[in-house]
Parts: sequence; structure tokens; C-alpha cells
Amino acid sequence: MWKRRRGPGSSGDLTALLDEGSEIDGRCVFRGTVLLNGRFTGEITSADILIIGEQGHIKAEIRAAQVLVRGELAGHVTATERLELGRTARVVGDLESPIIVVEEGACFEGRCQTTRGGKEAEVTPPRDLSVVQLKR
Repeated sequence: MWKRRRGPGSSGDLTALLDEGSEIDGRCVFRGTVLLNGRFTGEITSADILIIGEQGHIKAEIRAAQVLVRGELAGHVTATERLELGRTARVVGDLESPIIVVEEGACFEGRCQTTRGGKEAEVTPPRDLSVVQLKR
């Protein structure tokens, strides 16, 4: 019944697809590559690849090996291998990953922390940005 399909921006076959007009509220655990182009609220966990498509509206706590964001995302993201914000991404939340790529045009509001070699770096307290002087 379900056939594997190649998704935009993915390097492999899609395991699952949540397309426009779909809404899910809850917890998602998966293997393989998942493309979310609908609305999702809750928690997402995977040892593989999550792609949030341009039409995706996600409000979740995410933990996956690789995360590619092209749509809207609100929440905390921990990517154990790589995290990419595409040019159409709109993200509000905290990001953690050993590799973080932000394309020109992406909107990001929150904290960004790179980790070392798949292990979490030492946790540092948030800085008070109201006292940071900007060079002109």
C-alpha cells in the first residue's frame, strides 16, 4: 500500500509524508526520512532524517540525527549530526547540533549551540544580550 517516494531535498527515499492539509497533535517516533509539509504539534524523535517542508508548520520538541527546516518551526531542536535552516525557514526556538548551517534568507530567533562530536558541549548560562555592545 505505501510506496517509498523520493522527496524534495532528500538524499534518500521517504519513509513517511505528512502533506498540506494534514494536522497531527502528539508524539512521532520514526526511522528513515520523514517530510512534514502539514501541521504538527508535540514531540518528534528519530535516529534518522527529518525534513520540514516549505508548507510545514511545526510546534515541537525535536530530537533527530539530521534536521532540514524549510518551513515554520517553534520549539527546541537537537540534531545529533547536522541541522540546516533553508532560505525559506522561519524558526523560533533553541538549536543544538555539531553542524549548523543557516542559508541566506532564513529567519531565526533563539539560542544556537554547537556541540562537539555528537556529545553535548558544556552547558553555559544564557548571556544577557542587553549589555552586549555592538561594534559599528
